[in-house]
Amino acid sequence: MEKSESTKIEIAETSKERKGKAPLLGAVPPVAAVHGRGRYKRGISIFDLILRISAVSSALGATVIMGTAEQTLPFFTQFFQFQASYDDLPTFTFFVVAMAIVTGYLVLSIPFSIVCIARPLAVGPRLLLIILDTVFVTLATAAAGSSAAIVYLAHNGNSNANWLAICQQFTDFCQASSLAVVGAFVTVVLLIFAIFLSAFALRKH
Repeated sequence: MEKSESTKIEIAETSKERKGKAPLLGAVPPVAAVHGRGRYKRGISIFDLILRISAVSSALGATVIMGTAEQTLPFFTQFFQFQASYDDLPTFTFFVVAMAIVTGYLVLSIPFSIVCIARPLAVGPRLLLIILDTVFVTLATAAAGSSAAIVYLAHNGNSNANWLAICQQFTDFCQASSLAVVGAFVTVVLLIFAIFLSAFALRKH
């Protein structure tokens, strides 16, 4: 009886040990889990860097195109001529200043994006970028939206307000301003994607 009871006790202890060790065999080591999470976040950071470089190009292009948009009609006299320039309209002047500021910010944000690649698990740089991106995407949207309204009036006019469609005469000026507005909206879209990427990376932290 004593032998059978001791055998039962040993079997029970062995089964308990196996039950306690079984989950550990199937568990993922913490180091491997952190490494996998780091590679995932590094991939997001690389894509974020590509978005920022593309946004710099579109914002800079929009600024330069609008800042150099002007046209003088060929029929003019010594004392009177027809000319259109971006600084004739306060909205376009605001556009140039705002998009220049956005371009400068995007250039300065690139080192922070590189830091996120080097340290994919860092929260501080991502949180700073998502806050500043939200501020500057608002500025870019204001510049693009207000200028789009002026471009629409320049192309179509408004008969109720007796505003003429000046694009029938100033074709080159209108094409340049329209292209600049498109570039600004491209910048807005790229910045929105960058915000979503940063938020997604923070959510998975």
